Amino acid sequence: MSRKLLISLTIVLLASMVLTGCPKKAAEPIKIGAQLPITGEYAYEGEGMLKCIQLITDQVNEAGGILGGRKIEIVKCDDVGKPDESSKCANQLVSAGVAAVVGSYSSTCTEPASEIYNEAGILQITPSSTATRLSQKGFKRFFRVCFLDDRQGLFAANFMLEKLGADTAVFLHDNSTYAKGLAEWAKKYYEEAGGTALLIDAINPEDTDFRPILTKIKNLGPKAVYFTGYHPQGGLLLKQSKELGTEFKWVLGNACNNPELVEIAGLDAAKGAYITTEPLPKDIPGEAAKKFYNDFVAKYGEPPASIWWVMSADALNVIIEAMKATNSTDSAKMAEYLHNEFKDYPGVTGTIIGFDENGDRLGTVHEAYVITDSGEFEMVK
Repeated sequence: MSRKLLISLTIVLLASMVLTGCPKKAAEPIKIGAQLPITGEYAYEGEGMLKCIQLITDQVNEAGGILGGRKIEIVKCDDVGKPDESSKCANQLVSAGVAAVVGSYSSTCTEPASEIYNEAGILQITPSSTATRLSQKGFKRFFRVCFLDDRQGLFAANFMLEKLGADTAVFLHDNSTYAKGLAEWAKKYYEEAGGTALLIDAINPEDTDFRPILTKIKNLGPKAVYFTGYHPQGGLLLKQSKELGTEFKWVLGNACNNPELVEIAGLDAAKGAYITTEPLPKDIPGEAAKKFYNDFVAKYGEPPASIWWVMSADALNVIIEAMKATNSTDSAKMAEYLHNEFKDYPGVTGTIIGFDENGDRLGTVHEAYVITDSGEFEMVK
């Protein structure tokens, strides 16, 4: 064998060894932001939402990822349920290069964040921010998988009048974007249906003593009070109302759909109170809902307790579905698909019919629950 041929064969052999010895570079992961209240007074919701997001992420990655084997990477940011922290989170996630965002939990946090994501051109899907005005800003990349406050307000008004026979009522909120809007919508529909609204007023959520406003309400003598704020304050209202010996019926909005409400109020004060809300995870029909429920139990050893937890799973699922359908992580393409082609998706919160021109989920499903003598949330038939 000639020296020249030997050198050529050696070069080929070495090149082959180098090529076969170098592992194939993994496809770049797709970063998706999760802006949630992981700490603070709404941490119960944020932590549970994050569990659902992680469950979906693990399932997708274990199945090989999407878009040619790319894995999903969740970039978390804790907005603590505060609007100023929300803006910081939004800027951080934009800087991190996320392709889309799930979040936030409250309308008060989602509103400032939506301005930042819109300017950056990033798709945002909120699982739980229901304030009607959020989708009236004209942001083409803003969507939500939850239902709007005006629909819940209509349901609550009819429930109080028709089911409870409460023809006089007080509407109480906490001045937050979500709570004030829901109280105003409920009052509007209540009065249109023939009910008498004796008062609409607000509490300061920073307070811990609500006896002055409760005494004022007690003296008005309503048959029902509809509180539209969050569960930490809802629990204190129930507790202090019981201590004052009030006789009206308590009805609370979907931000009080939380087991911690009972812990804060105490069982004796909480039992008999009503909640207007989307169906709880255990009551959602459909195979997708049942499978997710069982998968959550298998992974975490307990069932998903909050509707907002599973709504976050659907928010992530919708983002992933849009990426697969468009074969892209481009927010403009995904938003166009969601507006015009996405429909009848088997979500874990029920069938997602589609989205309207504002990015709002079509259709609406609300139920009333009563807190039982054992502290459980039981659907009112």
